[in-house]
Amino acid sequence: MAKSSIASIDWLTVLLFTLLVLFGWLNIYSASYGDEFASWTDFSKVYIKQGYWIALSLLLIIITQAIEAKFYERFASVIYVFSIASLIGLFIFGKTISGATSWYNLGFMSIQPSEFAKAATALALAKFLSDMQTNIRHLNHQLKAFLIIALPALIIIPQPDPGSALVYSAFLFPLYREGLAATYLIIGASAALLFVLTLLFGPIWVVVGLAVAMFIFLLKNRKRKPKYSRYLLVLLVVTGFCFSVNYIFNNVFEQRHRDRFNIVLGKEVDAKGIGYNTNQSQIAIGSGGWTGKGWKEGTQTKGGFVPEQHTDYIFSTVGEEWGFLGATAVILLFIFLLARLLFMAERQKSTFSRIYGYSVVGILFVHFAVNVGMVTGLLPTVGIPLPFFSYGGSGLWGFTLLLFIFIKLDANRVNEW
Repeated sequence: MAKSSIASIDWLTVLLFTLLVLFGWLNIYSASYGDEFASWTDFSKVYIKQGYWIALSLLLIIITQAIEAKFYERFASVIYVFSIASLIGLFIFGKTISGATSWYNLGFMSIQPSEFAKAATALALAKFLSDMQTNIRHLNHQLKAFLIIALPALIIIPQPDPGSALVYSAFLFPLYREGLAATYLIIGASAALLFVLTLLFGPIWVVVGLAVAMFIFLLKNRKRKPKYSRYLLVLLVVTGFCFSVNYIFNNVFEQRHRDRFNIVLGKEVDAKGIGYNTNQSQIAIGSGGWTGKGWKEGTQTKGGFVPEQHTDYIFSTVGEEWGFLGATAVILLFIFLLARLLFMAERQKSTFSRIYGYSVVGILFVHFAVNVGMVTGLLPTVGIPLPFFSYGGSGLWGFTLLLFIFIKLDANRVNEW
């Protein structure tokens, strides 16, 4: 007899989700609070709208748990195709907000389909990789997996919304877990490092430095008779890449992206222009000290010095009003949630559920790491919200669906054979 789904739900994960959502709402309230509490029908207040979106997310949770677990695997491809169609439709019916045509205007609210496309892509990738005919070690299957991941990202980029597209790098987590060669990760990390080093020191110095390092390495290992042609080929490829960096940076990146990279790399200081948000965010976080100024007592928050403080920069409110201890508590909550999800993913009996679980972990980790890095000035500003925390109905619902589909799959593992 099947065990009760409710009894099988991982309530620790539900608790961590609840704590993040509620604490996020408290900070949204503080960041947008006026002189007095508004009526619950005053939709001009973002904390009122967020409260309704949180309430409606409970309905989404009920729906995800009421649907049979096998539905998500059976209809993964259909959900993915519908998601792709919704992204393409933005170029015809989309609404432009803050320079990005990423929204559908429904009259009473706007919906951002890219927030739901992450869960759809996770389902499609899990469906493909769990197929008995799929072997991720084969090149043709790798290309198909990369296509599933890249298609929504390539549609999102020209909206333009590079931040949302960046999140699709998170799917390297499940691919690597399922047997993708580490070579891809090494090549990707090396390319990113070379890109940054070239921007800092120029292509000539980077190539010379690499050539010297290779020469020393080969000199020390000459008794092993290394294949010099292989190292020469690597050096030629790296040289070509390094000398193309400036062209890519100046002709592919937009000016605002170039400015943000330059600020993070210390090549230019623009505290009043493109770097204003990050600079004010760092001031707000630093002013919080160890214990913070107190809820609703943040002077930077109340003064409106940090733009978008209730959305992408919500973590600066945490740092100012709750201090180092509060910011650490939020980070620990996310770490505990990610660790719990990893544990849940590994205990799955179904390959589909395991891959989907790793996709959830990857997506949440990228959002969390990039957002906190952006707010603290460690990474360029790319407009990625903090999961369950930042203001926005589409973001909250997208993350809620992503998480609770996995909770449903995990609850059903007792029925898997």
